[in-house]
Amino acid sequence: MNLIFDVHLDLSMNALEWNRDLRLPTEQIRGIENELPQRIKGQGCGTVTFPDMRRGGIGLCVGTQIGGCMKPRSFVACWESPQQAWAMTQGQLAWYQEMEKAGEIVQIKDLAGLDAHLEKWADPVKAAENDEPIGLILSLEGADSIVTLDHLETAWNYGLRAMGPAHYGEGRYAMGHDAVGGLREGGPDLLKKMDELGMILDVTHLNDDCFWQALEIFNGPVWASHSNCRAVVDDVRQFSDEQIKALIERGTVLGAVFDAWMLIPSWERGVTTPESIGVKIEHAADHIDHICQLAGNAKHCGIGSDLDGGFGKEQGPQDLDTIADLQKLDSILVNRGYSAEDIAGIFSGNFLRVLSEAWS
Repeated sequence: MNLIFDVHLDLSMNALEWNRDLRLPTEQIRGIENELPQRIKGQGCGTVTFPDMRRGGIGLCVGTQIGGCMKPRSFVACWESPQQAWAMTQGQLAWYQEMEKAGEIVQIKDLAGLDAHLEKWADPVKAAENDEPIGLILSLEGADSIVTLDHLETAWNYGLRAMGPAHYGEGRYAMGHDAVGGLREGGPDLLKKMDELGMILDVTHLNDDCFWQALEIFNGPVWASHSNCRAVVDDVRQFSDEQIKALIERGTVLGAVFDAWMLIPSWERGVTTPESIGVKIEHAADHIDHICQLAGNAKHCGIGSDLDGGFGKEQGPQDLDTIADLQKLDSILVNRGYSAEDIAGIFSGNFLRVLSEAWS
């Protein structure tokens, strides 16, 4: 079993806003939620818990903080002021810290911590049997909660190592993929401060104008934590070939997303089901393969599943029951001619390269 480094999981959002105790098995959480009145999308359909992460060899992840104040108001993680959004992210930080005290995770902030953790997870099967903590690198999805640049420095000091300036809609610093316009007034200064601190820029969710502006301003490490291909599914949430080529030139990596509407064309939210359209994990390999063809190699693809990112089994591949099923991607890529070295890179090595370079 290959180690998986999943570069986008909204763990704290699920714990605090969805009220999920992620120490429990997935089936138990589904049972608890199925006894409650229906109130949220994906209720009773979750796929991500710590036990299932270990079972699937996901020994390392990027866990998000998420709290915006975008306009128009987003359907998730959106507050009326930056101060409220900041407070929400601090609650999420507190939850991560409690999970670390409980031995479920270990926050990783530097190369020494990364190397020590990878040694413990060198054999993912044994690590899972030993209930080793899952490594967690902290990222912020959308920068609206950064009240001032001093708050960004505070966040760096408690371990924030990556950030995407935008989420949905009109953000305080940048426009989300579904909005029009360039960086907001404070956007360039935010990017320069990130650069100064050594933070990784996550270009996911930036609209096209902000994407190109950000790449021009920002000189530091870049990744796209959870982004698929516009050429395969034509939507502004995905990246065009031109954008993907620019990221390849920066030596960076794009994480494949497992949200069904981003995997396969013609998905109609609230209507289409995984079974009615036949979406499978194989469709994620289509996006991976497209990037590999553009690059001429397999060094720029990874996994940023976004599982349980406001959806569950009802909006995922029909052959994915829990996050442990990400391991099925192995045989799919083998059948497409990818080598063991290529697959190890896609599963963890490529994003680890970006991380190591960023922290060197």
